[in-house]
Amino acid sequence: MTPTDPPAGLRARKKQARADAIVDAAQRLVLDRGLDAVTVEGIAEAAGISPRTFFNYFDSKDDAVLGQRGLDVDDAAVATFVAGGPTGDFLDDVEALVTALVAAMAGGHDRAERAFGLMESEPRLLAGHVTWLEKHRTEIAALFARRAEHASGPADPDFCSMTVFLLVRATGERWERSGRTGELTDHVPGAVAALRALSRA
Repeated sequence: MTPTDPPAGLRARKKQARADAIVDAAQRLVLDRGLDAVTVEGIAEAAGISPRTFFNYFDSKDDAVLGQRGLDVDDAAVATFVAGGPTGDFLDDVEALVTALVAAMAGGHDRAERAFGLMESEPRLLAGHVTWLEKHRTEIAALFARRAEHASGPADPDFCSMTVFLLVRATGERWERSGRTGELTDHVPGAVAALRALSRA
């Protein structure tokens, strides 16, 4: 790193701020004009970037509207989970992983609320969200496989990864039923508690 390069933390914050600006622009335009009337070029212009820069952050217009990037889960949370932590209790540790995952996906209360509202009004966005989750399920399965090298789990990595995305979806539904109160992450413990109750039944 040269003396003029920003620290890694600052670079990450700047990158997140730009991604948030793109999501805000995409959601605002879709709310104003409707999904089909909005283009990547229009989003880029509204966010003050080039279309080429847009694709450094999002794969498609729909992904930008929903704030769907890669699984940018906190590196420390991933490392702790893979090493068998943070508690050693499997479901408690899955709860910590899901919380980190939901936090990375949500992008803040207002963006998450707009995204859920747009999924309700635009069925294509809901289908795209499900497809996005499935696309990234293999990445979560790989985390469980790495964790299994340190601590045995109750099921194979593929099944565990499906459970993670079930919890992600259940968290969103619980947030919806609450009237979208609080942050999405506030509703992860309730989803995990329901899974625990089911496993004991």
